Amino acid sequence: MSNRFELYDLRVTVTAIEGRSVCSMQVGDYFELTESSKLRIPEGKHFCIYALSAVLPLLAAKQRQLSAGDWLERDSLIACPDPEERLIMKVERIHKRVMD
Repeated sequence: MSNRFELYDLRVTVTAIEGRSVCSMQVGDYFELTESSKLRIPEGKHFCIYALSAVLPLLAAKQRQLSAGDWLERDSLIACPDPEERLIMKVERIHKRVMD
């Protein structure tokens, strides 16, 4: 029996900031989740822990192929919990990886 399975690497990108940027992030800032659990932020950049906390619970599901009818398969936008900032992030699948 094979222990192999497929997961997607993900990129989470700031797509809009409709309020004031409290955490000094900018549209286009991103992080990647690769190889199941490796969080990568570009050198010299940061990602707000509160924005990260909003998206983190959804990442494990977005790493997997879901049923076409599943809302998480269709939706990819997540809002930061800070109501003054109104920061919007998009989760994208960037690479399918075979894991063991």
